[in-house]
Amino acid sequence: MNVWLRRLSGFALAGLLLEIDQAIKLHLYWHSSIKRAPIELLPFFRLSYVENYGVSLGLLTADSSEMRWLLVGFTSLIALGVAVWILRERKMPDILALALVLGGAAGNIRDRSDRGFVMDYADLHFGDFRPFLVFNLADAAITVGVVILLARSLLSRDKPTPAPDPAAET
Repeated sequence: MNVWLRRLSGFALAGLLLEIDQAIKLHLYWHSSIKRAPIELLPFFRLSYVENYGVSLGLLTADSSEMRWLLVGFTSLIALGVAVWILRERKMPDILALALVLGGAAGNIRDRSDRGFVMDYADLHFGDFRPFLVFNLADAAITVGVVILLARSLLSRDKPTPAPDPAAET
């Protein structure tokens, strides 16, 4: 597959992820009772409405309009960096991982721009134990994308090109 087609596929995946993320959030925000009470789906998973004014793990809470737009700008710069990285990347697995990060970041940026907060809803729990804070599809995509990038950078290495054998030239 042509490298530009691979990159275009990455941007298409990011756009699709953004649209799915926003459709889920829109549906839950307007068409469910999630804001009144959590919806138990499985014994270990429920939908819970959370307005997240910070970034990962509630850090950098945007408690003012200025801080909100500073976070939008900061995360937009990171997303722009990921988009440039996609334009430079040649390997499809890395492009797809970056697309997950870009699409997830775009979904959370849109939330913060439109509502002033990121809407989280996925609540994975085992009794009182929660391995994660309440999250959303965009957060999950970012996490999976970063894990893939880290795993690929740590576990897969390009094979060095062998040096030409001078004896073979004679």
